Amino acid sequence: MLAGRYTNRAIIVLPSMQKPPQTRKTSKNWLQMLGPGLITGASDDDPSGIGTYSQVGAQFGYSMLWTMLFSYPLMSGIQEISARIGRVTGRGIAGNMRKYYPRWLTYIIAGLLVIANVINLGADLSAMGAALQLLIGGSVLLYAVIFAVISLLLQIFVPYEKYVNLLKWLTLVLFAYVATVFVVRVPWGEALHSTFIPAIEFKADYFAGLIAVLGTTISPYLFFWQASQEVEEIERAPTEQALTESPHQAPKQMGRIKADTYIGMGISNLIAFFIILTSAVTLHAHGKTDIQSAAQAAEALRPVAGDFAFALFTVGIIGTGLLAVPVLAGSAAYAVSGVFGWSASLEHKALQAKRFYGVLAAATLIGLGLNFTSIDPIKALFWAAVINGVLAGPVMVVIMLMATNPAVMGQFSLSRRLRITGWLATAVMLVAAGGLFVTWGK
Repeated sequence: MLAGRYTNRAIIVLPSMQKPPQTRKTSKNWLQMLGPGLITGASDDDPSGIGTYSQVGAQFGYSMLWTMLFSYPLMSGIQEISARIGRVTGRGIAGNMRKYYPRWLTYIIAGLLVIANVINLGADLSAMGAALQLLIGGSVLLYAVIFAVISLLLQIFVPYEKYVNLLKWLTLVLFAYVATVFVVRVPWGEALHSTFIPAIEFKADYFAGLIAVLGTTISPYLFFWQASQEVEEIERAPTEQALTESPHQAPKQMGRIKADTYIGMGISNLIAFFIILTSAVTLHAHGKTDIQSAAQAAEALRPVAGDFAFALFTVGIIGTGLLAVPVLAGSAAYAVSGVFGWSASLEHKALQAKRFYGVLAAATLIGLGLNFTSIDPIKALFWAAVINGVLAGPVMVVIMLMATNPAVMGQFSLSRRLRITGWLATAVMLVAAGGLFVTWGK
């Protein structure tokens, strides 16, 4: 009987021994849930974005910190809506525009997006090259070429699932900007006051900086990329379908999209907040207010904050560039492929989607080529910001009309929360674009 008791106890105890593996599995599934939103948010803090955030931090100190708190729900809302369009319809934004809207509108929006992305690609590759030069010396142009080639080879030859996992790991480099803040002394009381109580200056240069921050944070290429990545996720998983075809998958997928997007955009805005804060507490506080690029911000940081802060900031530029370059090139390729109805997927091999990969390679190489011309990369980046700022509002109008149209979304039209958030974000970007023209030349 004693043996029998122990045998029975063993049978009862054994199931509890399975808990640790189950916990690990749950944790792994939670990490796998993060994807398009996380990568999209992280890519928003690209080298040109770092340059913009550094510039406003150096020029205006803490007074721009509130913009990250203000833009977070707006950015998250429009990105969630973009992701829903891709998951519900099984097509990217350009593909839906081609099907439901006039071709001329689709051509104009896709064309402007490609132009802005190409310029951004050139600026990001240049910034990555300049950052590596600061660390080890050598040629900026040579390093830019190397980074462009590495990015292209990874996108073309690494399977989608492995490539996405690589991009997820690259998001960790963003936390270099969090670490940078903690190696310098920050007056947290003043910083938090400016974060929660905006001190808006009614001056042309302040509004120009505000428009630059909003245009950098809420950019059209992010909408196209995240929607297309949801389509990629459908094509990658044999059991997944567009929600219009498999509505029973909606509760799980809508919940995942919301969590993924809000976490991804939260990380993006948190990092941008720390970049502005780092520049404010070091550069602005020491009178270094004229910063034109991310590499220049890193270089100016060294004598003020020390070699360690400089190294963290510089490595972050390279890491975020490796994350952003494929997103910029990929969103251009998705847009053009959607316009013409071409096969478009990173899941496909190069020979299966020649035109998609051709656009991706062309965008990267043309952007790289801008660095070998007499074009001033800073002025080129300004024009890219102008195009993005002007383009964001109209694109968001189309996205909102699309997302509230039952012919497009079927039963998955937007909730009241997303309608309000989406239209509010659209209005803010339209006003920002109008402000750009009002303050032009002042």
